[in-house]
Amino acid sequence: MHTTVFERNRPDARLIAESLEGSRLQPFWLDDLPDRPAQPALTGRETADLVVVGGGYTGLWTALLAKQRDPDTRVVLLEGKRIGWAASGRNGGFVEATLTHGAKNGETRFADELETLDRMGMQNLDEIQATVDAQGWAVDFERVGSFAVATETYQVAELEAAHDGEHELFYDATAMRAQINSPTYEGGLWSTRDTALVHPAKLAMALMQACLDAGVEIFESSPVADLSAERDAVTVTVRGGGSVRAARVALATNAFPSLLKRFRLHTVPVYDYVLMTEPLTQPQLASIGWQGRQGVADSANQFHYYRLSADNRILWGGYDAIYHFGGRIRPEYDDRRESFEKLASHFFTTFPQLEGVRFTHRWAGVIDTCSRFCAFHATAHQGRVAYSAGFTGLGVAATRFAANVMLDQLAGETTERTSLDMVRSMPLPFPPEPATYPAVQSVRWALDRADHNSGKRNAFLRTLDAVGLGFDS
Repeated sequence: MHTTVFERNRPDARLIAESLEGSRLQPFWLDDLPDRPAQPALTGRETADLVVVGGGYTGLWTALLAKQRDPDTRVVLLEGKRIGWAASGRNGGFVEATLTHGAKNGETRFADELETLDRMGMQNLDEIQATVDAQGWAVDFERVGSFAVATETYQVAELEAAHDGEHELFYDATAMRAQINSPTYEGGLWSTRDTALVHPAKLAMALMQACLDAGVEIFESSPVADLSAERDAVTVTVRGGGSVRAARVALATNAFPSLLKRFRLHTVPVYDYVLMTEPLTQPQLASIGWQGRQGVADSANQFHYYRLSADNRILWGGYDAIYHFGGRIRPEYDDRRESFEKLASHFFTTFPQLEGVRFTHRWAGVIDTCSRFCAFHATAHQGRVAYSAGFTGLGVAATRFAANVMLDQLAGETTERTSLDMVRSMPLPFPPEPATYPAVQSVRWALDRADHNSGKRNAFLRTLDAVGLGFDS
């Protein structure tokens, strides 16, 4: 077993401690928003044509697109806390065209329709950009593409093989370091058109305002406790007594336990950790280069993702993917010192020229991981309830695609989207506790071993690959 570049070049512990000192346990994106008045909580009994449960990207896109399809539809959106407080305000802001969590995962699981999925994913991203431009949303949207970088020599060949000279451009170590100056880089692949960057919380707020402008009725602090189906309607009941009776319901609860018991083992909540630096000075920026402002992710199983913000901070996240026994989601899990120190160490290994830079914010977010690493879609109660979840990572753009899938399904329409095998098939569920926790830890251990063995997957991982089970962030 060989050591990784991040183990061979660890910075001084004092540097790590000083960089984290005084950092705020709060997502930078949410901290960067102005205060706004809360939307009212649902207290009475309402009726609607469509109820959307969940006020993240999936729910907001579903509500907005429903009003665009039929402005006369009465749409009610219920959010348990505040709009955008969960994953939609905590992610890295990578708006990826992929609907399959990357090409490799798509080739493994949906090879026969990958060309169609890639086309539809790119169309979906183009439509997001068109919406941002047409509506004048001030969400720091940049269509800059992304780099996949090799930090170990064994990773280079796969990146080089993807070079097409048009949209996928390979750089050897010297050329890559001329683009972004890191001594860890052995090569890189710039995917020029399939990634945009955005301010995640501003996007959530823009979607919320667009929903309100379109006539969507939004209720915050309205956690849904129960869903009950009748012959011709579905009633959604809020903890505390309010309820909405509707013809159709779209569930967009993602990492949180599904209101449909049959799907509760299809996702597990995985904690992802993130740091944000202070704004870099011009000399600090010049020491890195990064003039194209692309997003970056390295090529290991346990990978980092990073990007520049509009005010030239570096967001640095990933690597650890932490599952807690029982799939619990708790505020105290947000502050994991071990993960933040590891991230800070890897940051300064990647950019040693930034010694002395401090992190102003640290936070965690919960990812709804499923065994096939990309969203799944289902209906219940004779087609009156639709459900999308399991986005894993790279799901910012895919939430809009999922919204259209759910609206097609709820309308009873057969479309190109609803005919996809990816939409009609389901991932394998995870085992119930107490089996899930040791299984997840075993997979994490095996992925770490693969990163220490030139990417070679052991028999355990190969078996999981063969049956379609996995674990990722």
